[in-house]
Amino acid sequence: MSAQLLLVDDEPGIREAVKDYLQESGFNVQVASNALEGWEWMQLNTPDLVISDVMMPQVDGYQFLKQLREDPRFQALPVVFLTAKGMTGDRIQGYHAGVDAYLPKPFDPDELVAIVENLLARRAAKGASTGDDAETPDLAELANQIAQIKALLTQRNAISQSPAPFKIDLTPREQSVLNLVAEGLMNKEIARRLETSVRNVEKYVSRLFSKTGTSSRTELVRFALEHGLAK
Repeated sequence: MSAQLLLVDDEPGIREAVKDYLQESGFNVQVASNALEGWEWMQLNTPDLVISDVMMPQVDGYQFLKQLREDPRFQALPVVFLTAKGMTGDRIQGYHAGVDAYLPKPFDPDELVAIVENLLARRAAKGASTGDDAETPDLAELANQIAQIKALLTQRNAISQSPAPFKIDLTPREQSVLNLVAEGLMNKEIARRLETSVRNVEKYVSRLFSKTGTSSRTELVRFALEHGLAK
């Protein structure tokens, strides 16, 4: 599957040119005309890498990056700065803020593609070396799902309900766990509320995935809201 990139730049010409080149290079590209728009999109989506201009109105690149690094979902997300500024002091500020690469305009688009490919390859290698697997929850991904669930809950009244496409029998404890997942609570919070262990909560969540045919908390909550399972 092609990597999903988010490109944030307030200059339409540059935004569209860079988007076209990246797409021709095999990437999926979502564009945003400013940091606020980019941040809003990221509340329901997690890109593999962000490319952002630095000099933007309202929220500049440094502020946007600070916002990303303060959110557990995006602390390890690769970020590339594009900017007309090429002075050493500006580059140092970017690296101190946590940027992964800094490319002054005008730039060779092939260099940008090489930087993106390198950062994505390093991220994949790091994930493999840490032995990430299904038994070890990805906290950033879990935080992202919780944020998506909370966004879903704000639209709860607008979600039309219909009967479930198949019979679903939930035990009282499974129903309790589902209700709390649908409130946007994490496993630790659910365990505390139900006075049980986190491990038991994980088992109940896995059973809920199996019974509803879903594979993530976001899918589970959406399914529950659409079919009136959450109380």
